[in-house]
Amino acid sequence: MTPLALDSGGVTALAQRRPSAAALIETFIRDEIWPPVVPSVVLAECVSGRQRTDAAVNRFLKHCEVIEVLPERVARRAGTLRALAGRGSATDAVVVAGAEPGGTVLTGGVADLRALAEYAEDVEVRRP
Repeated sequence: MTPLALDSGGVTALAQRRPSAAALIETFIRDEIWPPVVPSVVLAECVSGRQRTDAAVNRFLKHCEVIEVLPERVARRAGTLRALAGRGSATDAVVVAGAEPGGTVLTGGVADLRALAEYAEDVEVRRP
């Protein structure tokens, strides 16, 4: 199965109860790339600890595969991608490395992720 990986922008966008998010989720289900993978480090960027603002994200994450343990292989690959691209956060690199091979990363900000994906194995980066 081709992985769908989400960064904090992807989580936030899909967690909103908007028709466009629902339509995108339906497409991912139809294309059999659902549920998405969310590395736990992404949570540090998309939650605040405030119930009111975190409610939608927490509700959405129940439908995702949250990866709590970062495998050494993925961590090393993320480091390599960051070095090759010369940009991007460690979190961005983990998301891209987790989408290899042949996966899609859904993000709100594409520049750093696309730079990382240029060195990844067949990873597409797109906006929600």
